[in-house]
Amino acid sequence: MTAIQPETPVELHIVSDSTGETAARLVLALEAQFPELPFEEVRHPRVESFEDLQLTVARARGRPAVMVYTLVEPGLREAMRRLCRSARVHYCDLLGHPIDSISRVAGVAARMEPGARAPLDQTYFRRIEAIEFAVKYDDGVGGGLDEADVVLVGVSRTSKTPLSIFLGYLGHKAANVPIVRGIDPPPALFEIDRAKIVGLTIDAERLAEIRVERVRSMGAPRKRYADLAAVYEELELAAALHRRLRCPVIDVSELSVEETAMRIVKLVDQRRHGRQRR
Repeated sequence: MTAIQPETPVELHIVSDSTGETAARLVLALEAQFPELPFEEVRHPRVESFEDLQLTVARARGRPAVMVYTLVEPGLREAMRRLCRSARVHYCDLLGHPIDSISRVAGVAARMEPGARAPLDQTYFRRIEAIEFAVKYDDGVGGGLDEADVVLVGVSRTSKTPLSIFLGYLGHKAANVPIVRGIDPPPALFEIDRAKIVGLTIDAERLAEIRVERVRSMGAPRKRYADLAAVYEELELAAALHRRLRCPVIDVSELSVEETAMRIVKLVDQRRHGRQRR
């Protein structure tokens, strides 16, 4: 294997007969395994003919590239394999082997319909309801703590809102409560099931940087909101509240929203099941 220069990005060509979102999600996971490598994503959506495939492979020929594709039609998948081998381009077929394996086990042929979507079932509508819930009860607005599956508690800029939305996408109703100096948390926070409460914290210097950028983007002068001393005070206030609630705390300093959400779901599930076993 010939190594590329460190500054040369690895091209990940995402080829799909639909939008390419399935492959794009896997590509994110792949990139996370090589944190020191630069990547360039090249999307090729709505690839529907042999000529389209030829163009995508030609663009990657001779480059430090991998073709990552989700093609449903068997003829296109086979053509893609031949073209990549002929051009000596690395490739990864994401759908071919899983489709074939399921067909063999189930004894049922796949629909082979490009862009096919999952049915609008109960899971789908639960997800939509959870997202609407997160928007409605964002940042402590309107309550909703008793109805929520998850309640996030943290100071400003600890990703409470994007986490609530992403948890909603996963089908969990999430409400969040901001910790603000001089404002008491809502009484309901101390009355709900504590198993569903998760605290959020962050490195003080990192938080100050985020807030400085936030103030700058709003065109406002630097305020106490972004001062490091004030940040330390708020985080100490948050830590005291977390101890009072006896809730687990996640440090989001180096975590993505997706990773944090997975940890939240796991924590809440463990606490609920642990209580049930007692």
